[in-house]
Amino acid sequence: MGIVSSITRRTFLIGSSAIAGGVAFGIFAARQEPENPLVATLEEGEATFNPWVLIDSEKVTLIAPHGDKGQGVLSTQAALIAEEMDLDWGDFDVSFGEPSGAYWNRGFAEEGVPFMSTDDSRMAETMRGIVGGITKLAQVQGTGGSTSMPDSYVKLREAGAMARETLKAAASAKTGVPVSDLKTEIGKVILPDGSELKYTDLAADAADITPIKDTPLRDPSEWKYLGKPMERLDIVAKSTGTMMYGADLSVDGMKFATVCVNPRQGGEMLGFDATAAEALPGVEKVFPITNGVAAVASNTWYAIQAVRAVEFDWGPAPYPAEQDAHWTALENSFGEENLDSEWRNDGDVTTVEGEKVEAEYRSPYVAHAPLEPMNAIVKVTDDGVEIWTGHQMPIFLTQQVAAVAGIEPEQVTFHNQFMGGSFGHRLEFEHIKQAVEVAMEMKGTPVKMTYSREEDFAHDFPRHISMGRCTGVHADGKVVGLDVAVSSPSVLASQGGRLGQGLPGPDSQIAAGAWNNPYGFDNYRMRAYRAPELAPVSSWRAVGANGAGFIFDTILDETIHAAGADPLEERIRLMDHEPSRIALETVGEMSSWGGELAPNQGRGVAYVESFGVPTAQVVQVTNDDGFIKIDKVWIALDVGRVLDPVNFENLVQGGVVFGLGHAMNSEITYSDGMALQTNYHAHEAMRLYQTPEIFVRGLENQPKMRGVGEPPVPVAAPSLGNAIFAATGQRIREMPFNKYVDFV
Repeated sequence: MGIVSSITRRTFLIGSSAIAGGVAFGIFAARQEPENPLVATLEEGEATFNPWVLIDSEKVTLIAPHGDKGQGVLSTQAALIAEEMDLDWGDFDVSFGEPSGAYWNRGFAEEGVPFMSTDDSRMAETMRGIVGGITKLAQVQGTGGSTSMPDSYVKLREAGAMARETLKAAASAKTGVPVSDLKTEIGKVILPDGSELKYTDLAADAADITPIKDTPLRDPSEWKYLGKPMERLDIVAKSTGTMMYGADLSVDGMKFATVCVNPRQGGEMLGFDATAAEALPGVEKVFPITNGVAAVASNTWYAIQAVRAVEFDWGPAPYPAEQDAHWTALENSFGEENLDSEWRNDGDVTTVEGEKVEAEYRSPYVAHAPLEPMNAIVKVTDDGVEIWTGHQMPIFLTQQVAAVAGIEPEQVTFHNQFMGGSFGHRLEFEHIKQAVEVAMEMKGTPVKMTYSREEDFAHDFPRHISMGRCTGVHADGKVVGLDVAVSSPSVLASQGGRLGQGLPGPDSQIAAGAWNNPYGFDNYRMRAYRAPELAPVSSWRAVGANGAGFIFDTILDETIHAAGADPLEERIRLMDHEPSRIALETVGEMSSWGGELAPNQGRGVAYVESFGVPTAQVVQVTNDDGFIKIDKVWIALDVGRVLDPVNFENLVQGGVVFGLGHAMNSEITYSDGMALQTNYHAHEAMRLYQTPEIFVRGLENQPKMRGVGEPPVPVAAPSLGNAIFAATGQRIREMPFNKYVDFV
């Protein structure tokens, strides 16, 4: 029966949520196109045809509203427009634009419904349409969930085509030449006699023409940029150290600040003594903010030294103080009263005959820890608030700023910036609200608030903790059943709660990476149990698929080995989705699976589907007298269409390193209510000398466009764990793996 038993309930909850949010009228409203935000600021001689293209007599400006946190999405968004608009590569400006409902993210609808990504039934597509309408009405502009390309792939090409055809119409009106006799090339309209009209010379004429819509898109066989290696627009700045991130910005008259807030997340500040801090050099002001203290100084270092000199009286944490109690809470949550949802119940795993494998697995809290710590420049005046920072949710940011400042969101001016990493950290708003509190104390003066690295770790909202209790059943050399139960606090409830939003239904992220893998088991049950809220958590690159994917694939691997089957061949036999089967076959071919290995070598294979992307990976390790060396990694992913092969390969390789490094070394643990890990020395990434050769293949067998920022991560832990078992015979069921083996 699978997830169908849950669909009615989920559908009702989605509908109820929509009605409660005041969008019951939404069928009509959702069909209306949002206003073009570029129109309001148009000056004489400027033209805009849609929210993504602005032209004046000097330049073409493309709007790329998805935030760029290192994944290169600014360049790819620009390429989608430039391809259809016939722009010369790089001969244009690119802006993140302003917060606007016109930039609502259509891609969020895919993860917002209780259907597998492989389900293209009428019911599934209808529900995706409904959820898409809700996100449109709610003006959910955001970057995350590997949705930037699924959201942009069609609409930005349409925007470029609309601009191109409207400029041709302007040229026709100006010259009298029929549109059918005109063509475009590298930013110009070409007349039959070979004469040229630059787009910038047509801006004033085009401003008076109704944009030409419903223009057919070019066939991929005609592409000049997309699908071919491109030089990212930020490559020179990043290679020369001239790239400006939020942490690098300055504005005239700016002061510097930092904060120290109760390291027991959500705990109160009962008192403080800033006498010593106020006497330090460069310190101008020390004052309380919500649950902590801010210091303003003549530079950031002085401000950090000031808050370190403050004596605090902190209140207790609103969650268990010691780490063991967190694991106990998960252990105690495997009961019917805590059943969040039964995502799969195919066949009858309780009665299937065969030998059983039983195991328990653990996935820890993990910090986001981007290299650029949290920061923001804020200026508060009588007219409103102006803010400069990098963030993934622009409209929500303006709402949060307005709430703190006691103004309307329309009075908030937000300048989005390049982000020096995020991994989900810049979906949060606590540092933004603190920066506004500081600036309100310094009204009229811009203030740059920057977290210390220790504050960034202490006030991260880490990846959620999870536990799995699983049974695999095998008979006659085959896997014949799996029973997977995962317990975890709800990341969506924790994250939404900080925005004042509840979670009306089950949390799909508890089970992501387990229920949605498209294997055709005759007997498969997957249950998700919702533990009580513990430490506050947030979305971490690929979210639930990291924990549940590790749990699912490892019990599958254990059962395959117990059955005496080949790990890759049995996965292929069980797979019930053609693109996923091809991904497994491809990674087998890439790695020469089954070939001869040295006596101390081992290979592990894993498959985890994340955000609709079938991902298969093989890891090869060497057991060197008890020390594990990761030699090579092969990974195959199907995103439907690879838009930039170079950026694709780099992004996947980065995801592999990110996923392996965290599986090897990283966790956040709590003692006395505080995170013990306060910097990178205690939360290590993979070292350069540990980095293996990584071979990537992008596949294009899916019918839908998918994103690739997150899918390479969840498959890392199980493939590495499976390889360690193959090389040593030691099965590791808990991350980080360095608790059990040493890496070289």
